[in-house]
Amino acid sequence: MRTLLGDLLAHRLSQAPAGALNKRLYDVLQAAIQEGAIATGSRLPASRDLAKELKVSRNTVLAAYEQLQSEGYLQTRTGSGTFVCEQLPEIVLENSEPLPAQGTSFHYVSLSRRGTRVLGRSGAGAYQWGAFMPGVPDVSHMPHDIWRKIQLRLSRRMPVEALSYSSHGGCLQLQQALADYLRVSRSLHCSYEQILITAGTHQALDLLAKMLCDPGDGAWIEEPGYWGFRNVLAVNGIELLPTPVDEQGMMLPDVAALSGVTRLPRLICVTPSHQYPLGAVMSLQRRQQLLALAKSSGSWVVEDDYDGEFRFGDSPIPALQGLSADAPVIYLGTFSKTLYPGLRLSYMVVPKPLAARMKMAYSELYRGGNGLVQLTLAEFIREGHYAAHVRRMRQLYSRRRAALVQVITNSLGSAFLAQQSNAGLHLILSLPEHIDDVALAAELEQNGVLTRPLSAYYLQGASRRGLLLGYACVEEQNMAATFEPVRKCLQRHLQPA
Repeated sequence: MRTLLGDLLAHRLSQAPAGALNKRLYDVLQAAIQEGAIATGSRLPASRDLAKELKVSRNTVLAAYEQLQSEGYLQTRTGSGTFVCEQLPEIVLENSEPLPAQGTSFHYVSLSRRGTRVLGRSGAGAYQWGAFMPGVPDVSHMPHDIWRKIQLRLSRRMPVEALSYSSHGGCLQLQQALADYLRVSRSLHCSYEQILITAGTHQALDLLAKMLCDPGDGAWIEEPGYWGFRNVLAVNGIELLPTPVDEQGMMLPDVAALSGVTRLPRLICVTPSHQYPLGAVMSLQRRQQLLALAKSSGSWVVEDDYDGEFRFGDSPIPALQGLSADAPVIYLGTFSKTLYPGLRLSYMVVPKPLAARMKMAYSELYRGGNGLVQLTLAEFIREGHYAAHVRRMRQLYSRRRAALVQVITNSLGSAFLAQQSNAGLHLILSLPEHIDDVALAAELEQNGVLTRPLSAYYLQGASRRGLLLGYACVEEQNMAATFEPVRKCLQRHLQPA
């Protein structure tokens, strides 16, 4: 039986300078240990087995092993075998010559202009879990036992189509289950043929940008708005056209005012049910205005309903897509907020005339997969577990939001909670204009508290300062203690210099 170590040593032996075979084997073993290719503490193959793999005599292997053992690289354990020592001989490491570089080394790496632009505007943090990271659900409440039972049952007899490449925009069973769920829960007009499963909302938007836009086309984006959308659009050569947001959502011009305008957007990206990050709900009048504008200008509305299930106390806000059966709206949804982000499953609902071509393009560009996961999710939805989980989490997040509001009100005052909507997974801690929210967020991170500065969501310069506080991961009884570092840090910044 071949092993990775055997393959490594055989290759290096073939490249080693001429000489006695046991000396050559000793050299490559020593070099591999020094480089870390053979980790300290790892067990080496028995001399007989390694000799058979390398097609050398056992005495050759024994001679190399014994030499390395005498120098402190290897040790034998009776009844267990030969192991690399945990502590290697320092004197040998210090005096050993550096190993020759394999191939040509790169002195620098040059990125493309768009690659540099993506990294320059990146908003992804090093840590994605903890208090008060916004947009992150409490993944510890995921009903893994139920999920595992469904997956085990399905894995015993997987259909052939779930094990091969998919050219239908995802698992048919999941598309059907989603269509039924969305018609009831989000008031969508859709059939399963219109649903395309993607590996996250970013991938869905990337597909839309590639298939519906040419480089140089414009996209209206919310100001402030989600940094991830900005980056995906920008890397596809789309001009970002920031459009201000007020308490009714994205501010729109009248249709009549567009008659003489030649620069119309190809995409209009909105979060109408819960604007990110400010939390506004787009009014019915504004929604109707948006649909009329899109129809008259030939634009596509991209509706990101990233956490539409989490509205507390009020009736759910119907999706924009459901207002008109022939609306030029592409609806984006995700399981990252309702289940867990690591699942990497999202979906989009596209108008019927577009559906077949988008699914074909998805197959060409991304090659969808994860058939077993999609089948499991379909059954999870059909059996009612998904809706039950969302209801439980909605109640949980409602209590945690109320706890954080109470803590902020008691410790700082209600003025720090201006313009809040009773929904979502975060709220905004409003700050005076003289406080640098970027510096404050960085200081809090040094103290183990994760937040996002509101000013970072503006593309054309911040008009508001604040911190996004995600409350989903903080239990109610711990809310006051968890918020205390925020209060102390903010109090220092509020004190006059």
